[in-house]
Amino acid sequence: MREHARGMSRSAHLCSDCDAVCCRLTVVLQPEDRVPERFTARTRAGLHVMARDEQGWCVAVDAARMCCSIYDTRPGVCRRFVMAGPYCRASRAEYSAQAARGIPLALE
Repeated sequence: MREHARGMSRSAHLCSDCDAVCCRLTVVLQPEDRVPERFTARTRAGLHVMARDEQGWCVAVDAARMCCSIYDTRPGVCRRFVMAGPYCRASRAEYSAQAARGIPLALE
């Protein structure tokens, strides 16, 4: 287990055990991000964000391989997102609580 070799405990969250919650979060793009326009959208408030599909997934996710199709040019916020870090764990907990209540995760 590569994650374990990097110092993570066996009980740590792994992306392979997740519903890819991070790939469903709203990703606000910064001016320095170099994401191809076809992967982006504007919110009603005018924010430049990563576009999402009808199910709420980031459109850059390669569904066949379950990985980021623009990994080398992914936004800075995605680069800083730490697997099993505090924000990852909080996002997973919120998603799990919403799923348990039957509330779909849909951000506008």
